Amino acid sequence: METYMIIEHYKPGKTEEIYNRLSEKGRMLPDGVEFVNSWIEDNLQKCYQVMKSETPEKLDEWINNWKDLVDFEIIRVLSSQEANEKAGALKDRDA
Repeated sequence: METYMIIEHYKPGKTEEIYNRLSEKGRMLPDGVEFVNSWIEDNLQKCYQVMKSETPEKLDEWINNWKDLVDFEIIRVLSSQEANEKAGALKDRDA
């Protein structure tokens, strides 16, 4: 599974609707997408969350459930260990 940092920018005036939908329907995650954790700015206008997904297309399925209320920034991220391994592979290749 790939890991993503997702920054959700709540559309103006939609915060209450976002939390109502979350309360009524949950996160609406498709199979193959896993919620890891989230942090919300104290003004309730932006959410930072870590998600895992089998494919980018699966993540898109989840985004489609929320895009009427939220604008998304999607950033594929690596753990520190994965980054060290990738950097080591680059170093070996360049040697």
